Amino acid sequence: MAKDETEERKPMRKNKVMIRLEKESVIPILKPKLIVHLANLIEHSSDRAEFLKLCKRIEYTIRAWYTLQFEDLMQLYSLFDPVHGAEKLEQQNLTYAEIETLERNFLQYLFQVMQKSNFKIVSDEEIEVAQSGQYLLNLPIVVDETKLDKKLLRNYFESHPQEDLPDFADKYIIFRRGIGVDQTTDYFFMEKVDAMLGRFWSWILKKTRLEKILSRRSNSKSKKEKRKSGEITSESDSTELSIERIHLENMELSFHNLFSKITIQEPTFDRIIVIYRQASSKTKPDKGIFVKHFKNIPMADMEIVLPEKKNPSLTPMDWVKFLISAVVGLVAVAGSIEMPNADLWVIFAILSTVIGYCAKIYFTFQQNMATYQNLITKSMYDKQLDSGKGTLLHLCDDVIQQEVKEVIISFFILMEQGKATLEDLDKQCEELIQEEFGAHCNFDVDDAVQKLEKLGIVCRDTIGRYYCVPLKRANEIIGITTEEAVLKASQASTGSSSLSGSS
Repeated sequence: MAKDETEERKPMRKNKVMIRLEKESVIPILKPKLIVHLANLIEHSSDRAEFLKLCKRIEYTIRAWYTLQFEDLMQLYSLFDPVHGAEKLEQQNLTYAEIETLERNFLQYLFQVMQKSNFKIVSDEEIEVAQSGQYLLNLPIVVDETKLDKKLLRNYFESHPQEDLPDFADKYIIFRRGIGVDQTTDYFFMEKVDAMLGRFWSWILKKTRLEKILSRRSNSKSKKEKRKSGEITSESDSTELSIERIHLENMELSFHNLFSKITIQEPTFDRIIVIYRQASSKTKPDKGIFVKHFKNIPMADMEIVLPEKKNPSLTPMDWVKFLISAVVGLVAVAGSIEMPNADLWVIFAILSTVIGYCAKIYFTFQQNMATYQNLITKSMYDKQLDSGKGTLLHLCDDVIQQEVKEVIISFFILMEQGKATLEDLDKQCEELIQEEFGAHCNFDVDDAVQKLEKLGIVCRDTIGRYYCVPLKRANEIIGITTEEAVLKASQASTGSSSLSGSS
């Protein structure tokens, strides 16, 4: 985002908040760019041509491996499509037990595809870290659980248990993949005023010693949040990325920067997929399964992708502030009236302060509601990539693209560097991605080597080191693929028709 150097100021931050994130296994490089760049690193033009041919054959072969599995996935989803699935289920005349079996099979295929696409289920710890700060969304968002089915996912995880499932796993599942950064530059006038008033309120609680009473209940919880607020995973340093979280709450705010632009920053999940089913009515069971795909969702605003959200309302703390302000105002006014020489200006000042503070709470809520509606609209039109069948098609293609890139990079390293152990190959692949493309990746070398061995173009020596066959031999081993044969036949028919036309 372009910054206005003349208007924008960068307030000093009270404390620097870093979010530590585990490196993703996904390779964030477009396949055509990857192939062309690696080919240009090859010295001889003949080897370059053989390498480009090999890349095509690898992709065609891997795509063929997954074709049947993806067809089964799409066929199963057609029975649980929220739009037309009910009609197809009725035509099948299936029993309840048969439908449950098909549901489990669909979810099993879907979760396998998600894993192959390097998506991970969001855990409770990740949600706590993500929601430990406020970015653009400043309202508490709650899911209306009465509108969500609790049997589908609960039955699946009972038969397919997994570790670190979130508490809401029986109602909906959130998958995430990829890490990015979102920046927003604006004046944030009302948000600054609200933050400054909040700090003033905390100062009052501290001076009146009410802070100690209120903090006793949340002491253990706050310790837990402090421990988690800076990390999503605690792997070793070599497998982590650090992204700074810049929010109003950790900035130095004053009247000097109240009317100037500032930039706030939040890590994002590059892709999020939400899976759930709506609750059935008493008269007609609902068998539709919703699969929704979102992009570039700020971690602190992750609630905007939740299904079946309740309309936000004033929080209990807002009502407490209302009541305390009213009681304090009434006591102060009553005390002023009982005095022998009651000053009307003092009474007016007290009432104005109380009314002004209550109005501030109300208008802040209204502004937050407007922001919430704007974010929901953006999530529907800008951030939602697809849903249902479109999401599944995207996932199927994504699996193929990732696997092809892993195989090509691994073969290229073995071709250029020679024999290597699994650990060395993993390290060299990650270094290549970082040095040549400036990207970070926790390379999945095990899966890549497994595919190379299945293709028959990589072998192991007596001490366990991997090595690849020569380029020309690799192309001979894979052989001419169906796609190449079809393309060659179509070119031959086109050539013959053009010749006959000219004659």
